[in-house]
Amino acid sequence: MSDGILNDGQIEALFRGDQITADRPLDVDQIQPASLDLRLGKTAFRVRASFLPGRDHTVAQKLERFSLHEIDLTNGAVLETGCVYIVPLLEGFALPDDLSASTNPKSSTGRLDIFTRVIADRTQQFDQVPVGYSGPLYLEVSPRTFPIVARTGSRLSQIRFRRGSALLDRHELLALHEAQTLVAADEPSIDARGIAMSIDLTGDADGLVGYRGKRHTAVIDVDKKAACEVLDFWEPIYNRGSQDIVLDPDEFYILVSQEAVHVPPLHAAEMVPFDPLVGEFRVHYAGFFDPGFGHADAGGKGARAVLEVRSHEVPFILEHGQIVGRLVYERMLERPKALYGVDLKSNYQAQGLKLSKHFKPA
Repeated sequence: MSDGILNDGQIEALFRGDQITADRPLDVDQIQPASLDLRLGKTAFRVRASFLPGRDHTVAQKLERFSLHEIDLTNGAVLETGCVYIVPLLEGFALPDDLSASTNPKSSTGRLDIFTRVIADRTQQFDQVPVGYSGPLYLEVSPRTFPIVARTGSRLSQIRFRRGSALLDRHELLALHEAQTLVAADEPSIDARGIAMSIDLTGDADGLVGYRGKRHTAVIDVDKKAACEVLDFWEPIYNRGSQDIVLDPDEFYILVSQEAVHVPPLHAAEMVPFDPLVGEFRVHYAGFFDPGFGHADAGGKGARAVLEVRSHEVPFILEHGQIVGRLVYERMLERPKALYGVDLKSNYQAQGLKLSKHFKPA
C-alpha cells in the first residue's frame, strides 16, 4: 500500500468506520481537501502553564494537578491574552495501525496570533498523533495579542492524516517544481530542507508592507466574519524607501512572501515554522497548505503566503528578499474531491497581503 496524505473522501471514510467520532454531527465545511478542522468542546481549563502528559499519563490526569479554573464554553467565553487554556476537543480517535496524524493552527487562527497546539494522551510531543492512536485530543490555546471569544464548536486547529512517509526529497521536489512550478521565483532555492520562502517588503500599490498588532484591544469573536475594523486592531506598516523592517521583540506582524506559491492537486505542503539558521524569529504559525492552493484551475494563480511573524529575544532586522522559512511538500494518496479555492469558496485563495476573515475589507 502506498504512502501519502489522506484526502477529503478518505477522511469521510474514517468517520463512517467510527475511526473518528464526534459528540455532534460534522459541520458542512469541516472536512478540507487534505485535513479536518477540529472543534472545541464544552469546557476550557485555565492552567498554570503549558505541559505535556509524558508516556505514563493522560492529559486528564495532568489537568487534575494543573487546572486552576473551569470555563463553560457552551454559550461563548472570553479567553484572555497571556493565559493558557486546555480544551478537550469534540472529535475522538481510534486510528488504524497504519495511520498517524499531525496538527496545525488554522490560517485564521495564526493570523490572530492565537498560539495553539494539540495534545494527545501519553505523548511527549505537541501536534503529533502517533500511529494507531486511540483516545481524545486536547487543544492548548493561548491568545498572544488579542483577547478572543470562543465557544463549543469553534474551529481553531486542523489535523492531517498520513500513511507512512509521504515527504518529497530534494530530487523529487526539484522534478515537481520543473514540471509544475511550485514557487514563482527566478532562481528558487530548493534543498533537502524544502523550498525557501523570502519576504516581500516593497509593498503594494500604496506602499503597504504589512501590519503590526495593537495591544489592549477589544475582543475578537473567532466565529464572526468581517465584524472588526482593521485600524482598531492593527497598525499598518508602509515602505518608506528603505525596504527593511525592524521586528520588535514580542510584537506580532502580518507580512507576505515575495514568491507566489502553488500546491498541485496531488500534493500538500507545509511551512516549517522556525529555522534558527535564518534568524531568531518564528514565521507562520499556521503551516498547512492544501492541494489546490495557488492552482490556476482552482482560481488561485499568483497566491502568496501570508506570514505571521514574531521575533524572539532580540530586535531583528528583516530586509526585502531575505529567506524567512521553507515549504516542504508531501504526496497525496489520491486527488481530493474538492480543491482549495473555488470548489470550497476558500477565504485565502489568490491572496496577497491579507488579514484574517474576521476583519472588514480595507
